[in-house]
Amino acid sequence: MSLKSLFRTKSHERILADAEEGEHRMPRTLDAWHLTLLGIGAVIGAGIFVLTGHAAAAYAGPAITLSFVLSALACVFAALCYAEFASMIPVAGSAYTYSYATLGELFAWVIGWDLILEYLFGAATVSVGWSGYVVSFLHGFGVHLPAELCGAPFAYDHATGFALSGCWINLPAALVIMALTVMLTRGLRESANLNNIIVVVKVAVILLFIAFGLRHVNTGNWTPFIPENTTGKFGEYGWTGILRGAGVVFFAYIGFDAISTAAQEAKNPQRDMPRGILWSLAVCAALYMAVALVLTGIVHYSQLNVAYPMAVAMDAAGDSLRWLAPFIKFGAIAGLSSVILVLLMGQTRIFYSMAKDSLLPGRFAAIHPRFKTPAFSTRLTGVCATLIAALFPIDLLGEMVSIGALLAFMMVCAGILVMRRTKPDLPRPFRTPWVPVVPVLGIVFAGIQMVALPAGTWGRLVVWMALGVAIYFAYGRRRAAQALS
Repeated sequence: MSLKSLFRTKSHERILADAEEGEHRMPRTLDAWHLTLLGIGAVIGAGIFVLTGHAAAAYAGPAITLSFVLSALACVFAALCYAEFASMIPVAGSAYTYSYATLGELFAWVIGWDLILEYLFGAATVSVGWSGYVVSFLHGFGVHLPAELCGAPFAYDHATGFALSGCWINLPAALVIMALTVMLTRGLRESANLNNIIVVVKVAVILLFIAFGLRHVNTGNWTPFIPENTTGKFGEYGWTGILRGAGVVFFAYIGFDAISTAAQEAKNPQRDMPRGILWSLAVCAALYMAVALVLTGIVHYSQLNVAYPMAVAMDAAGDSLRWLAPFIKFGAIAGLSSVILVLLMGQTRIFYSMAKDSLLPGRFAAIHPRFKTPAFSTRLTGVCATLIAALFPIDLLGEMVSIGALLAFMMVCAGILVMRRTKPDLPRPFRTPWVPVVPVLGIVFAGIQMVALPAGTWGRLVVWMALGVAIYFAYGRRRAAQALS
């Protein structure tokens, strides 16, 4: 096979035609309201309920709020690019499909493999935070789960590497993924309806936390707002800490791109996909910044390096807010459940799209005759995510998801630049404004945050991507060529 075949693209017309094939077609059941709530369901979760505390304690201090601002800017640029693609190519597959249409097959495989890292590990990461809140919630009612069954058996430190933690398995994290996998197998519409209810609950709880938490803010906890950098250490407080914090909490924003994986199930994707993407991102960014300020105002940032920081804040506020603590914890549990649900859904749609292009075995694209969902992909995703969640700690998983999401965003922004030049006349129901400025800024902001992540995270990304490229050359390239011949 020629080198040129690595960069063959799939035409816009063929992508749309393949999406409507009878045996692989998924029903269109989602409107703009469903899509927006899917985005909020995925975005509002880990960033507020889990990663804010770790990033504040380890990297940015109270200035974690500025980290959220920086990440939000990168997301706005990427979201505008996603919105154009989603309106042009309204099929399952997200950045994978967009890359196939613009940058070629090898790039599409690379980004598809990267999205597996983003969604699969993302669902596992959030489930670990879910476990922490469940343990804290039950503790408030006098129910004490054995510590050995509620933590990862492996701990990780950037300086010393892996070590045994003394725990056996994170059982609650594994169980929630298994339950949501069963739900997704039975149908997206049913799952979306549950997500809508959960989103209303968790947004209400977050607003309660902000409103009542403001009364307990100790402004002394914000001083200094930007802690002095640890001498000679990049990323430990100071401005470099804000930058590294932005790279870590970037994971918290990835939900809006999961909307694009549901494009093939949207009733009017050309109109509703851009709305869902941009509306959900705007709502979530505002709530993130408010919660970060209140959280670091109630509790000194040094005490927040846990998987359930809002629970710590409620406990620290004392008796006057004790009545609110169960509601906050319940809202966090519900909210994290919806994040896991959407990320698992996104992963199965990536598998589905790659299999339809013959880069993965056809079984990954098989639609259940009764439930009309990619049942095999859903079950396999659930099994893999369950194992990851049961065994690994949240900080390690969160950084891997962030670097995967940042790489995907860079590829989508680059794809807009290529598509505007190579196919300027294609219909674009939504157009990214100020091209090339917006996509270039998206690439720059994402790249800066990637550079700020720890070297070990980069090493694991290289290993993961090398494994993916090996699979492509051993299997996917040959099968895709046969399908196109």
